[in-house]
Amino acid sequence: MDSVSDHPTDSLAQVLAYARTYIESRSDRDVWPRVPLADLRTAMGGPLPERPISPSTVIADLIRAADPGIVTTTGPRYFGFVTGGAVPATVGAEWLTAVWDQCASLFALSPAAVVAEEVAASWLLDVLGLPPSCSAGFVTGCHMANFTALAAARHELLRRAGWNVERDGLAGAPPLRVIVGAEVHVSVIGALRLLGFGSNGVTRVDADGQGRMRAAALEAALAASDAPAIVCAQAGNVNTGAFDPFAEIADLVGTHGGWLHVDGAFGLWAAACGARRHLVAGVSRADSWATDAHKWLNVPYDSGLVFTAHPAAHRAAMSLMAEYLVRSPLEPREPMDWTPESSRRARGFAVYAALKSLGRQGIDDLVARCCRLASRFADRLRAEQSVQILNDVVLNQVLVRVSPPGRDADKATLETLKLVQAERVCWLGGTRWHDTTAMRLSVSNWSTTEDDIDRSADSILRAVRAVSVANV
Repeated sequence: MDSVSDHPTDSLAQVLAYARTYIESRSDRDVWPRVPLADLRTAMGGPLPERPISPSTVIADLIRAADPGIVTTTGPRYFGFVTGGAVPATVGAEWLTAVWDQCASLFALSPAAVVAEEVAASWLLDVLGLPPSCSAGFVTGCHMANFTALAAARHELLRRAGWNVERDGLAGAPPLRVIVGAEVHVSVIGALRLLGFGSNGVTRVDADGQGRMRAAALEAALAASDAPAIVCAQAGNVNTGAFDPFAEIADLVGTHGGWLHVDGAFGLWAAACGARRHLVAGVSRADSWATDAHKWLNVPYDSGLVFTAHPAAHRAAMSLMAEYLVRSPLEPREPMDWTPESSRRARGFAVYAALKSLGRQGIDDLVARCCRLASRFADRLRAEQSVQILNDVVLNQVLVRVSPPGRDADKATLETLKLVQAERVCWLGGTRWHDTTAMRLSVSNWSTTEDDIDRSADSILRAVRAVSVANV
C-alpha cells in the first residue's frame, strides 16, 4: 500500500470541526434532506479508486457528499420511529469507543470494556427497578434483545421438561407455546422466527382499544393446553404508548409455570420516571426484559439491552466455548456469555456515559419532559376541528388523524403527512391503527423544547388547513 502524507490525527481534526458546525445547526437545518436521490448517488458513487487516497481527502469528500443526504434525527423536531437523540457525553464516548477500538467479547480483549458494562448494568437495573441479581447483555437493539431473552426462555422451559436444546436442537423437543398480544411488535415475531417458532404457531390474544393485552383472553389461552408457555407482554405500544397489565399477567403466567417476557423498547423507561412509574406496575415480576438505549436514554445507534431474572438460563443459551477463547482466571463477567455476537463493539462505554452524565434525576426529567411535550403536541392539534387524536396520550406517543367533515379521512391524513414532510420543519411518519390511517408522533429527544413542539404543531396545522380547504 502506498503511503499517505497525512498525520494520523489530521482527519480527526476535520471531523471535530465539522461536528461542531453540524451540532450547532441541528435546530435550524431541514429535518429531511432536499437533495435528489440521484444527486446523492452521483456524489457518493463512482468507481473504486485504484490507489490510496489520503484520509483527510476521504473525510472531506465524505462530508461534502453525504451531508446533504443526512436526516437530522438527532435534532429537536424529529418525531419518527421513536428515535432518541444523542446526549453530549455519549457522542464523546462513541468517539472514544472508535479510537480505542475495543472488542467487547472477553475480559482478555478489554478489561475496561467489561467493567464499563458491569457498572452500567448495575446502574440500569437500579434505575429500571429490576432485581439486582439479573443478568444483562449489550446488543444492537431491541430485536436482538428480544431474541436473546426468548432464547433464554426457550432454554429454561425445555430444561425443565428434560431437554437440552443447545445440545439436541428442536427436532423431537417437547412442545412449547408462545402467546403474545394482538398488538405485539414485529421485532418479537422476528426474534421468535429466528428461534424456530413460526409466525403461524404463535397464539395472539385479544387487546383493548389502546393495544393492551386483555388478561382474561390470556387466561383462556393459557388454560387451553398444559404445554409450557412463553408469554410476551409489552411496555409501550409502538403506536399508542399503552402498557399491558403486568401484575395480572404475571399472576397468570406464574400459575401456569411459564416464562414472562416484556418487550419494552422505549416504554420500559417509564420505570425510571416517578410520574410514569405506575404504568409499569408489576413489570419487575417478569422473567426477562428487552429495551433500547438508543431510544429514550438517547445513546447513539446502535444500543440495545437485555435482562433476565435467570442468569443460568441466559448464559446457557448464549455461551460458546473454544480452546482459543481464553477466559480470565479471575472469573470476571465475560460479555460473550450474554449476547448472540462474539465480535462486537464496546457499546457499554456510551451507555455508561449516558447514565453518569444524566444521573437518576436527569433520566427522570428526560422521560417526564418528553411525556409533557407529547401532551402539549396533542393539545395543540386536537384544538383543530378536523383533527382527531386517536390514543390516550399516556407516554410520548401521539396518533393523529385528519378528518375534514364529509371527506375521506385516510386520504386527508396522507395528504397532510406529505405536506408536513415536504415543509421539513419537522418529520413524522405514517401508520395504520385499527384499519385507519394515522400520523404518528414520538417525542423522544433530550433537546426538544416547547418551542420545537409549537413550531412543529404550527407546521402540521398549516398542512391540515391546506388539505381541508382543498377538499371543500
